[in-house]
Amino acid sequence: MRFLDPMVRLIFVAVILATLLPVTGEARVVAQDISNGAVFLLFLLYGLRLSRGEVLAGLGNHRLLVPLVIWVFGAMGLAGWALWQVGGGFLPPLLAIGFLYMGVLPSTVQSATAYSSLAGGNVATSVVAAALINILGVFVSAPLYSLLAGSQGVAFHGEQLVKVMTMLLLPFAIGQILQSFTRKWVLGHKSLITVMDRGSIGIAVYVAFSGAVAQGIWTKVDAFGWLWVLVGCALAMVFGYGGAWLLGGLLRLSKGDRIAMLFAGGQKSVAMGAPLATVLFPAASAGIIILPLVVYHFVQMIVAAPIATRLRRFEVPA
Repeated sequence: MRFLDPMVRLIFVAVILATLLPVTGEARVVAQDISNGAVFLLFLLYGLRLSRGEVLAGLGNHRLLVPLVIWVFGAMGLAGWALWQVGGGFLPPLLAIGFLYMGVLPSTVQSATAYSSLAGGNVATSVVAAALINILGVFVSAPLYSLLAGSQGVAFHGEQLVKVMTMLLLPFAIGQILQSFTRKWVLGHKSLITVMDRGSIGIAVYVAFSGAVAQGIWTKVDAFGWLWVLVGCALAMVFGYGGAWLLGGLLRLSKGDRIAMLFAGGQKSVAMGAPLATVLFPAASAGIIILPLVVYHFVQMIVAAPIATRLRRFEVPA
């Protein structure tokens, strides 16, 4: 598995571990508390790492950022809604609605930036775009999911709002406040921060998928269901990457900005999706709902490298 992205390997291990040794019973309550703490830590780290200067510097690129936000949350959200409607007739309800949940999530930060760099894209723009999309995701993804899911979604009111504020926004704000004092330490301990970052995501995936295993996901989803998950993710990926690239062309963006839009617009973040699922959904449901997202994440990491390599040699017409 050395050829795989480290995050892909981590998710793979978390899924296998949850399948073989799912946390159940009273231990699940303790595991959920640990997962909640890991989610808090994850968003604290996001707040510590994201430079306020980079955000302010990138806010002026409205020509890229505005259509990118509309694409990520609007177009991809509607694509997820369509896949939910199509799959709802023959998939378990929680698995089908997982496509909608996947659709309203923001893109990745690290991998979108890395592949933009590999493809010869605008790295600074990519960093800011992906980071801002993820910040907006904290505010937008949960209520947008609730809106599109209607009566079959979670009610995003009182308690859910407090959980999102406490688990996601509060630690991020603390990180931003402490950044002036901790910036040098964070930059000097990148390896430790990366381990803590990935560890938090791994815990969230493990606890969420343990719930799916306890609900019998391996028996509830037959071979046709798994095939549809793969086909649905492939369709979403073709739409996400292809649409983002075409939109960048219609907007006559530079090659660098167009590549930044491609990867920020076509990818979906399990780093946001898994922790947010543990906040929004009951423990027994979260693991099944994030399954399409996990599959999408695996596939996007596999296809992104050859796409980036091809784009590096691609010349955008003037």
